[in-house]
Amino acid sequence: MELLVFGHAGAKVLVFPTRGGRFYEYEQLRIVDQLRPKIEQGQLQLFCVDSIDSESFYCWWAHPEGRITRHQQYEEYILNEVYPFMEEKNAHECVISHGCSLGAFHAGNIAFRHPHLFQKLAAFSGRFDLTMQVEYFGDLFNGFYNEDIYFHTPAHFLTSMDCEERLKHLREMDIVLVVGAEDPFKENNEFVCNVLREKGADPTLHVWEERAHRGYYWRRMAPLYI
Repeated sequence: MELLVFGHAGAKVLVFPTRGGRFYEYEQLRIVDQLRPKIEQGQLQLFCVDSIDSESFYCWWAHPEGRITRHQQYEEYILNEVYPFMEEKNAHECVISHGCSLGAFHAGNIAFRHPHLFQKLAAFSGRFDLTMQVEYFGDLFNGFYNEDIYFHTPAHFLTSMDCEERLKHLREMDIVLVVGAEDPFKENNEFVCNVLREKGADPTLHVWEERAHRGYYWRRMAPLYI
């Protein structure tokens, strides 16, 4: 697995790519350029990771149970290899989970599942329920559902989260969701925000004009919300 690091100090930002995106996508989308002042001033250090979406959620030839299992292996890689690497490179206490589109799902899923590891979430144009069927977006598990899928679906597992230790960290996290007014998953973002508020957290939801689901918008969002 490959990754790119930008910056030398500041809050550590774990950056997930969009669906099927590579570790260099964030730079290719020129979002790194928009964050350059903060990076050069030592306010942010970006850790842009690779994805294996074609082996997990979008591996159509694999049984859905195998898809979620492969995703779990990816999360283990992030937790057991990338996160310790980030800690070794930079001792700053703030860790931000961030991504756009499916990357926002990855960022939100890992932050909500392990809130003690993250101080902030910045999710742009995210989808927090991969079982939903909206517009031309289908259920990525083809109707299959098990406990593993439940615990990797924020819109599901957050509703019953009752661990006081996890809730404590969730309530302390700076949660920022950004979505377009015409984005098909706007209601999904609103639902997750409402669930978080019911749990005592204080998320902020910013709704942008139009669909706001491409690099042009994400480049404008990044300096404002990261």
